Amino acid sequence: MIDRPYPVTGLGTPLTRPSTWRGAERLVPVTGAVQAAAIRRRIRIPLRLADDYSTTAIVVSFTGLTDAQQHVALELGRPAAARLPLVRLHSECLTGDVFGSQRCDCGPQLREAVERITKHGGYVLYLRQEGRGIGLYDKLDAYALQDRGLDTYDANLALGHRADERDYTSAAQMLHALGANRIVLLSNNPDKGAQLARLGITIARQMPTALHLTGANAAYLATKARRGGHDLLSRSLEGVAEPHRQAGPLGPAHLGTEGL
Repeated sequence: MIDRPYPVTGLGTPLTRPSTWRGAERLVPVTGAVQAAAIRRRIRIPLRLADDYSTTAIVVSFTGLTDAQQHVALELGRPAAARLPLVRLHSECLTGDVFGSQRCDCGPQLREAVERITKHGGYVLYLRQEGRGIGLYDKLDAYALQDRGLDTYDANLALGHRADERDYTSAAQMLHALGANRIVLLSNNPDKGAQLARLGITIARQMPTALHLTGANAAYLATKARRGGHDLLSRSLEGVAEPHRQAGPLGPAHLGTEGL
């Protein structure tokens, strides 16, 4: 149990579409002008993932990012040879990406992205935005609230955060620095494409990831589809999720704050 206040006002309010919401109660515009960032270093790193899939990435660091976070780009395959580079904006998820948490679909989405982008040519932007931007400790606090019955968005609101605090200005800066001004975006989240477009990146096409659905994350994914507008076959998800919602406040339905 967490010892912070547990406000209940405003909970259960449906969110608007991600192309316009940057918080639960008000709209926060995303500016169209971004200052230039620069490539700091490029390092070749051989990768071997948990299922023994292997590839090679060129890991790129940057200077001049507006949020001063240590985001990196993984250059995979041959983006220069691709007509349009395939790009995934992946928000850091320690629990899912590293420890294999079943409360979300972050680890499987990252694994999928690495292989698909290696084949096509492009970039994974690994962004330090744990818990949709609220940080690791607050994400764990949000888990505790979800175990008491809140969904992933209402838990963030109850902790005094916006439903999704991610800003993709640094991601746009990274893409501009890489020369990737026109891309195919690998994402289910329409807010990512909308923000990038307002920041000078042309989204030629947005492709969804596979649906990484399990009994443990069904209600979490259904919430993202229903309230966050994610392209996740929401009708099918609702049917799968309902038995898990009925499992009770400590059951598997009350899931994580990570996401795309």
